[in-house]
Amino acid sequence: MLSAVFVNGKFCKNPKAVEAEDFFLPGLNIPGNTRNKVGSNKSQATVNELPSLNTLDISLVRIDYAPHGLNPPHTHPRATEIIVVLEGSLYIGFVTSNTENHLITKVLIQGDVFVLPVGLIHFQLNVGNTSAVAFAGLSGQNPGVITIANAVFGSNPPISDDVLAKAFQVDKKIVDYLQSQF
Repeated sequence: MLSAVFVNGKFCKNPKAVEAEDFFLPGLNIPGNTRNKVGSNKSQATVNELPSLNTLDISLVRIDYAPHGLNPPHTHPRATEIIVVLEGSLYIGFVTSNTENHLITKVLIQGDVFVLPVGLIHFQLNVGNTSAVAFAGLSGQNPGVITIANAVFGSNPPISDDVLAKAFQVDKKIVDYLQSQF
């Protein structure tokens, strides 16, 4: 009797039974729908979409941006990211760790590459009047993503408005409004 083997919570196929299709994911040539509040869309190739990535410590994402679209401030707790712009121009940046919190930014154009260190908050903004496209490689098969505004203002259950009002040094009505957006 054969038993299934799981690594990282994912099924591992017997190496003697693998075939080309196990390492193939079509579709990253198709633009994502950017008609949303932030004007961006991410099409992923992580272990969830391509199980053969399990234990290989890599993944890929295509990011499409509408004119002036944003990939909001977020972090990948388990991966460093390297991003290359294929079309358009992006204002990209990250913030170093506490207590310095130094903002490091650059405007990238087609062919430019930028590295975003593991765990640091980062973002991209299309600064052009046309669509933009970038591909990002990540140093993990499941890099994780924490979008800062969603996590802080859209948690379930919500973080107390007392906590957020004091943390952001704003009136509770502002916190309530921001929470209502998520």
